[in-house]
Amino acid sequence: MSSTRTGIAPGPFDHRMAVFGSDDDFVAAALPFLAEGLAAPGEPPPVAIAAPGNLEALRDALGADAKDIGFIEHTDWYTGSAANAVAQGAGYLAEQAGPGGRVHLVMEPVWGGRAGRSVRESAEWIRYEALANLLFAPMATTVLCAYDTRTAGPAVVAEARRAHPDTEVYEDPFRLAAELDSVPLPPPGPDARRLTGGVAKDAVRAWANARGLPLADAELFAEAVTEAAALGPVTGALLWGEAPVCVAELSLARRIDDPLAGFVPPPAAELEPGQGLWFARQVCAYVDVRDGDGRSTVRLQYA
Repeated sequence: MSSTRTGIAPGPFDHRMAVFGSDDDFVAAALPFLAEGLAAPGEPPPVAIAAPGNLEALRDALGADAKDIGFIEHTDWYTGSAANAVAQGAGYLAEQAGPGGRVHLVMEPVWGGRAGRSVRESAEWIRYEALANLLFAPMATTVLCAYDTRTAGPAVVAEARRAHPDTEVYEDPFRLAAELDSVPLPPPGPDARRLTGGVAKDAVRAWANARGLPLADAELFAEAVTEAAALGPVTGALLWGEAPVCVAELSLARRIDDPLAGFVPPPAAELEPGQGLWFARQVCAYVDVRDGDGRSTVRLQYA
């Protein structure tokens, strides 16, 4: 069964959720939403981003009208981490949406792939769903997030409801993000090495390469670590793991109180001071920030 809203007046970011368990239910939720987008003045054609089978069912239901809709396989859209999805969405809206970001998008995460491969990964995508309400708040984009119970599962669907304003269990995004951040991080690995003399890019790159990361990956990891270290002052740094998973943990003598830190796309291609966490989130699989007692811990995991 699907759950969605209809008759919503145009305005700032409109973030909806549909839950379905069959191709027919997906089509039943998507068709009126796409029709709403087609009827919205000043908007480009609506777009469906979903699993190939769901897109095919939608094309069949639309018939000749399918020419008026954009179709994107979700594995072509969701190609990396949740932070990558933020960048993808922001870039698409800047290039393809109408004035103020006006466009209707059906969006189905790849719950049968990266997003659903672990509890940790699923939590990152729930965070993305929650923070989207803040990140895209100024935009007049209308999104229908499609959750297929055949791949997402009941636990993910229940948590996702808390990130969507059109449900009865919607949580404030800051509160939900804080709840996710309250889960303790695993302790450093037994092979943890303490960096001395500051966080030097060459030292991090050499360590990562010696631990099995190809040189290009070691370079990206080292750049991410040094960009995060620029948030300092750094009072301690640890490195551990081996390819494909290398981890750095930085202790900072300051708090990073903003849960959106590193998620807001920079206005220009060249990073400015304080924007390095954006680069780190784009490069690393996970970037965790934990605050307490006037300090912060930033942990970066590559791969």
